[in-house]
Amino acid sequence: MTITVRGSSGDYRIRPLEPGEERAAFEVLGRALHRTVTDEYWARREGSFPAERRFGAFASGEPVGVTGSFATRLAVPGGKALPAAAVDGVAVRADHTRRGVLTALMAAQLADCARRGDVLAVLHASEATIYGRFGYGIASRGQSLRVAGASFRADAPSGGEVRLLGTAEAQELVPRLYAEMGLSRAGMIERREVWWSYARERLIGEHQVAVHSGPRGDDGFVLYRTEDLRTFDQPNLGAALTVGDLHAADTAAVAGLWRFLLRVDLVSEVRAPGRPLDDPLAAMLTDPRACAVTGLDDESWLRLVDVPAALAAREWGPGEPVVVEVADPQLPANSGRYRITPGGAEATTGAADLRTGPETLAMLYLGDRPPSALAAAGRLEVLNPAALPHADTLFATRVTPWCGTPF
Repeated sequence: MTITVRGSSGDYRIRPLEPGEERAAFEVLGRALHRTVTDEYWARREGSFPAERRFGAFASGEPVGVTGSFATRLAVPGGKALPAAAVDGVAVRADHTRRGVLTALMAAQLADCARRGDVLAVLHASEATIYGRFGYGIASRGQSLRVAGASFRADAPSGGEVRLLGTAEAQELVPRLYAEMGLSRAGMIERREVWWSYARERLIGEHQVAVHSGPRGDDGFVLYRTEDLRTFDQPNLGAALTVGDLHAADTAAVAGLWRFLLRVDLVSEVRAPGRPLDDPLAAMLTDPRACAVTGLDDESWLRLVDVPAALAAREWGPGEPVVVEVADPQLPANSGRYRITPGGAEATTGAADLRTGPETLAMLYLGDRPPSALAAAGRLEVLNPAALPHADTLFATRVTPWCGTPF
């Protein structure tokens, strides 16, 4: 499949990458991220940047743009995990931007995802103004925490035992433990080998790794690193401990891992970026203010590639039926009306209560925000005001969505 894009300064060919073109395409990405791709760095990244599922934009035979994805499964409300594309490595060379190249790349990728049977596509956005026009919407958010001088309440879960691992043991155990714990909340994705091929070194190799064990064995892990905060004027300040990855099977394991982190000697504060909005830590402390929220950011961006399959797969809350009309110009097969009930969702010819596009539908899908909030912001067209409270209860979820996996 090759697409030709007419540009003012020449034509671009959009096509799948072929074996042997991976490094040249990766260097386009490196330039966009202001990073030099050395032989050493490419040797580390090669396994996580296969030609499969990757598209390039070519001008005069050389790549000037790239986008790609890897296959995974993404958890949706109710516990099902759907086939999904984890989109990564999106870039256009600086001297070829704003000429329709990115639009053509994303269109080719979406069509390819649909052909492959991906129900969803997910990404982390480097810039928040790019992906909405391709039907992606903010589906989960994360908060950054700074914890200092904290102590646990007497009634907080006590947790089990925590042990430190060496690098080799951690590289074997952590991937297996993540898989065994499963996708416990909507938005989480499977971490497949193409992801671990680089993350084993980038995440595990550059962090200390601690594992929590409860009554049923290993049930949580944390990756962390430290940064010296001492200065000439403050020689006793200590270090900041930054959490790079923390996953646990239950709240007791979360408590056990945090107790361990807060007891590490010579540490002044613990920083934890990108934690779920319902992180339980503050509620377990004697002084909740010791756990300060220092930032709130978009975490994962979602795109419904197959709207009928996505709506049919997720769990819905109680409420009267609501008909949602979707207009999807990029994937016209998604356009139509869908009747949503507590028992499921299906296509209908009935009158629409709400009307939206794929971006806003993605913002609603995992339950991050209620329809009424997006309607008030002008993001959702309300045709039948009486239906809005029912939509709020239908789309509501018991657990806040969160991805928790960088890519």
